[in-house]
Amino acid sequence: MPALGNESIYLKQYVRNLRGGSQPILARASDGLLYVVKFINNLQGPNLLFNESAGSELYGACGLEVPEWKPLLLLDSFIDGNPDCWIQTPEGRLRPAAGLCFGSRYLGGDGQRLIEFLPRASFTRVRNQTSFWLAWLVDVCAGHTDNRQAIFVEDAERGLDACFVDHGHLFGGPNADQRKNFHVSAYLDSRIYKKLTAQDALGLLDVIRALDSDRLWQRVNTMPDNWRQASALDGFQSALDRLSKPLLVQNVLNTIIDAHERSTEEIQSREPGRGWQPELPVLRPEVRGTGSKRKSFGDFACA
Repeated sequence: MPALGNESIYLKQYVRNLRGGSQPILARASDGLLYVVKFINNLQGPNLLFNESAGSELYGACGLEVPEWKPLLLLDSFIDGNPDCWIQTPEGRLRPAAGLCFGSRYLGGDGQRLIEFLPRASFTRVRNQTSFWLAWLVDVCAGHTDNRQAIFVEDAERGLDACFVDHGHLFGGPNADQRKNFHVSAYLDSRIYKKLTAQDALGLLDVIRALDSDRLWQRVNTMPDNWRQASALDGFQSALDRLSKPLLVQNVLNTIIDAHERSTEEIQSREPGRGWQPELPVLRPEVRGTGSKRKSFGDFACA
């Protein structure tokens, strides 16, 4: 877990712009590490930084893999010295607001290989596949209004671990004004959801039952004041309220399991023996430096 309120870590080296509606950048901070960075005055909404950080805390409290995050200090000298990082708007470029921004630790490096889309044969290599069910359960209860995103980290033995990224659309979205069907917050490739045993399902419910809401609130209350808009706090409280109700959580789990099973049966009846294939299974190698044209995890994660 990150140490909140530590303003001594600041953005030092701009690397490049990343894709995504929030227009994040990849930058190196004064601690020597690379971060996916989002600005307080991003175009998606005022609650984006809160949602990213509180969502990371909530996921971490559930034992789900997420990148480490930190509030990073964005100095005027960095902004003025790196005009390419300015936000693009229909009216022209918008200067990022100085102050604390959200930084999600970039997962590349140290020889790790990162995969965004998996071909069918690779799903059996994912060690924490059941985590996708837990993520879907949490997302529905937490009002997630976008598809769940994950990056797969490959180790030397070619095993894969899913790391969950991009929490900006939790708690009703960046403007706290969206309500979506529970299908929306699922991972797009439904094959990742392996059939649950009764023991698996009970284990998921046990995780939610063990959530320490008081500790989560302690973490939230140490976040920068200008991240903690009233609507963001209300959305977070509503999520914890739903997660604290065992019968509601049980009903949500039953609903998503049933919906997935029916969807799987429909796909199999339409295309016997085939199933859906992602168009482009793409391996994202580690970042190579500012001038590289190779795509990386940072182009897609936390966008």
